[in-house]
Amino acid sequence: QVQLVKSGGGLVQPGGSLRLSCAASGTIFSILAMRWYRQAPGKQRELVAAITSGGSTNYADSVKGRFTISRDNAKNTVHLQMDSLKAEDTAVYYCNAIVRTTLVAGSRDYWGQGTQVTISS
Repeated sequence: QVQLVKSGGGLVQPGGSLRLSCAASGTIFSILAMRWYRQAPGKQRELVAAITSGGSTNYADSVKGRFTISRDNAKNTVHLQMDSLKAEDTAVYYCNAIVRTTLVAGSRDYWGQGTQVTISS
């Protein structure tokens, strides 16, 4: 019932920028937090950035100062602005949301489709 739809991604040169967006739709009572993960070939999936409904943010050390996560609570949408991209940022990026579908239901994780981000000259 809950879906996460991503937009953005693509191929950019080192030093370039990309903006990823993820919109949650369906039966949603509240979204506790939205997060971006990424997974590069041969590596474990890692948390890139997270934001709570209250606006608190957290970033992986590798992206601090370069990536910015933001959220539009009214639209259930999260954005990841990626600047000063490096080759090491190449990965499949995933949107994740911790969602309550009803007032009394427990929260659970929902995952969006992965989007490929490639940084190469």
